[in-house]
Amino acid sequence: MAQIIINFCPTGMVPTKAMTSHVPVSPTEIVEQTHEACELGITIAHIHARDEDGTPTYKASVYREIFEGLRKHCPDLIICASTSGRNWSEFQKRSEVIELGPDMCSLTLSSLNFVRQASLNAPDMIVNLAEKMKQYGVVAELECFDMGMINYGKYLINKGIIVGPFYWNLLFGNIAGFQPNLTQISAAVNDIPDSHYIGLAGLAGSQLQVNAVAVAMGMGVRVGIEDNIWWDQNRSRLASNIELIRRIHQLMEIHGSSLMTSKEFGALGFYNRNRK
Repeated sequence: MAQIIINFCPTGMVPTKAMTSHVPVSPTEIVEQTHEACELGITIAHIHARDEDGTPTYKASVYREIFEGLRKHCPDLIICASTSGRNWSEFQKRSEVIELGPDMCSLTLSSLNFVRQASLNAPDMIVNLAEKMKQYGVVAELECFDMGMINYGKYLINKGIIVGPFYWNLLFGNIAGFQPNLTQISAAVNDIPDSHYIGLAGLAGSQLQVNAVAVAMGMGVRVGIEDNIWWDQNRSRLASNIELIRRIHQLMEIHGSSLMTSKEFGALGFYNRNRK
């Protein structure tokens, strides 16, 4: 029986309350929805923080409030924080959250373009973020949007800049990256060593398609409003985070899979090395 890693991404940097009332923005909302998701069954929570006006923030003070709430209500949960390069170019801003000691932090392995925005990740920024994660006992979540990012990630692993255990987050459906078809999914998965852990994400209308493929393959899944605000490809109605997670559990039941719990995943080395 395959054990499925569910990587829950409730908020992100793009969805707003004007787009969907379901997106959690305040620390309280993020904690409450993640707690509900944790009770239903997730492995990792991939957390972005927002300022009081709802705009994305890098501030450790806001992340601290979220982390404290999650550790109180979901003490076993794997917490993964974003170090995104969409809005900030300064290393100190992007790396501030690492100092709080989450279990994992995202590490996007190259620059890329979205439809209306770029995410800038120069080689020195990637290396500096990876080195700081090692310093604070944080495991890197290896975010890849194309084959070049996988190749660069393996290069950094071979250099000892990124150390294990290894979890790859492969994102399909961005206009300038991987497309959500079996050819590209297969190529990406086959380029990663068998001993590493992999989660597949589908952006926007491709979320269900990629999630279904991932569960069928026994891979991890990334799911949540960060990547997709709609229930269906026809955009007939907006989805809640909990509905999206329930659908993953239904797919798992169909395929005879089970959840890899946070405790099980953490025991493989994915808890922060300094976690008490």
